[in-house]
Amino acid sequence: MTRLTRLASAAALAGLLAMSGCSSHDSTPAAPSSTSTASCRTLAQNSAWYGDNRDRIDAMLTKLGTCGAAGSVTAGAPLALFDWDNTIVKNDIGDATFFWMVRNGKLRAPADGNWASTSMFLTPPAVAALARACAAAKPGQPMPTDTDTACADELVSVYTDAKTKAGEPAFAGFNARRMEPAYAWAAQMQAGWREAEVIEFAKTARKENLDAPAGTEQKVGSGMQTGWVRYYPQMRDLVETLHANGFDVRIISASAEPVARVWAEELNIPADHVMGVRTERDGDVLTSRLVPCGGEPAITYIEGKRCRVNEEVFGVTGPAAFTQQPEPKRAAFAAGDSDTDVTFLTDATALRLVLNRNKTELMCTAYDNAGGNWLVNPMFIDPKKQAEPYACATKGHIEPTGAKAPLHRADGSVVPDQQDRVY
Repeated sequence: MTRLTRLASAAALAGLLAMSGCSSHDSTPAAPSSTSTASCRTLAQNSAWYGDNRDRIDAMLTKLGTCGAAGSVTAGAPLALFDWDNTIVKNDIGDATFFWMVRNGKLRAPADGNWASTSMFLTPPAVAALARACAAAKPGQPMPTDTDTACADELVSVYTDAKTKAGEPAFAGFNARRMEPAYAWAAQMQAGWREAEVIEFAKTARKENLDAPAGTEQKVGSGMQTGWVRYYPQMRDLVETLHANGFDVRIISASAEPVARVWAEELNIPADHVMGVRTERDGDVLTSRLVPCGGEPAITYIEGKRCRVNEEVFGVTGPAAFTQQPEPKRAAFAAGDSDTDVTFLTDATALRLVLNRNKTELMCTAYDNAGGNWLVNPMFIDPKKQAEPYACATKGHIEPTGAKAPLHRADGSVVPDQQDRVY
């Protein structure tokens, strides 16, 4: 992207925000285009969409939408699926909640005193490191991470880096296309609280992160972490426009499900339309036991996102939930930003929207543009700089082991390396 293009894009975003009467840090949605009895809502003008992306989405709405319809898959409505973190919002709500819980001493020590019970994928070095660093904590009770810096730092290191403070791997023994154990652990570490209590934590963290100026960093333990989140006005407008056109809009996120529900409520997405990392309950108390998908410990991550959609939305159970379904049992539209989204995006039958965060497997797939229905857009806030050419032909695919391998098309051919063209 040239400097002039960047300036034009920034001006377009400013125009959108001016139309909505909000600053660049506000979450107020853009004003929709005018409608009449002969047409339904379309996306807002001057909304910093790249190229013809806005026009193509509007054309999809015209073709597939039904103005004013209730929007239920069971009644035949087209399905629209969105990732949440860095897709509908800038930054990560899972991070925001985890960091708030650490800063406020709201993470509980394992009730049985054994850190291995918090995740089946924690390595012995991680178990030992957490036990040492958080030795002052009483089993089952909130840990004093608001004052105990060593414990806070170890927790943050395991979560953010998947390593101990000493640099040892924190997780092992998982399928990297169906499980991201650090993401799962953020949900598992909510164990011991009632869901209603976690929801209140998430609401407080949400307000704090929306109120904080853009660029804010917060001190968590002895380190600094991102301390702000914003709804993208363009994505808010897109969700509202899809609703107006009778689409069934749902969230498929790798953040904890109770947290994602809190954030989705403002966009009028009901709780039962939000899919995230789920844990089992003991009565009304959350546990660290993950709810499986497809008969195995899989979360809403890469193939696990497909699994959850197939199970919950289309009633496909068992191992078949990991396989691509016929078109009537697939979403029409999908949007995401990261490698974790590539599988459910590939399943979308009409359009597949990608916000470019320089994630190799996703960008290789999007730029290869099999089927011609991939849309790439720069991030709406703080877009990434142009990446080096993506090594699709050698390191474009995440293997179940976590290793990188050539990315193949459905016909078996290798995707060639791709230039980063939309940024």
